[in-house]
Amino acid sequence: MLADLLRRHDGVITFDQAVGCGMSKYAIHRRVQSGAWRRCSRGVFFVDDRPFTDAARIRSTVWGLGTQATASGLAAAWWLNLTTFAPDVVEVTVPRVSNHRHRSGTRVRRRNLCPADVIERGGLRVTAMPLTVIEAAVRRGGGPKLMDSALQRHVELRTLWNAHLRNKGRHGSPASRRLLQAAEDGARSAAERLLIQLLKTAGITGWKANYPVAGYKVDVGFPACKVALEADGLAFHSDSDDFHNDRVRQNVIALAGWQVLRFTWLDLTEYPDRVIATIRRAISVR
Repeated sequence: MLADLLRRHDGVITFDQAVGCGMSKYAIHRRVQSGAWRRCSRGVFFVDDRPFTDAARIRSTVWGLGTQATASGLAAAWWLNLTTFAPDVVEVTVPRVSNHRHRSGTRVRRRNLCPADVIERGGLRVTAMPLTVIEAAVRRGGGPKLMDSALQRHVELRTLWNAHLRNKGRHGSPASRRLLQAAEDGARSAAERLLIQLLKTAGITGWKANYPVAGYKVDVGFPACKVALEADGLAFHSDSDDFHNDRVRQNVIALAGWQVLRFTWLDLTEYPDRVIATIRRAISVR
């Protein structure tokens, strides 16, 4: 029973879990004294006969902050397989009325979570997928790419808005709202405005917004050199019909002799210099 629990819990065990497996207080103390068990925090131990993995680090950190502690932010995103790499600093949300000292490698958020925003995965309390997405997307290391990927594969925009509205006032809430607004049906227009702002800031001229080409309108057109710019909002291709229609439209425009450059929301927000450099090169060689 003990071996099975340790296997499922990455080699991490709490005092209460050990007692539940039939161990006495003396037996636990003896293992700690012998070095077989490493004390991670009060009442939380790691059985030191295996590698101390990222999963063990996150689990021991969360369990060390009490039974109501919940992995959140990028820690929850990694636990739910939304990101590839585990964060160096483990974010944990604890009840508002709690007393925990600062610990190295831990960032504690204090607020009371709604039951709808907490799930258990692998024996660990983590924020549910919608709340995890909107919180992790505004953390350094998350970004629009994380939200875009989640909208395409894991969640619906409506559930993200619901989670956001249930958790107003949390750290990063204004930034989450801006990302959600960008991901709504009007996301394309938000991306268009951002593209136009980049063109103006860079001092690029000779373009027209919503320019008609081959029976369609492109977001930005350079009539003199026949270069069309298209800006895509977050999760713009999550709908298969929209994806197909976009490709038909782009092919018609290309056959009319226009070069089409597409830029994603991620391009426009994270790599604006690269976007401008690409545009300059396109309009200079046509």
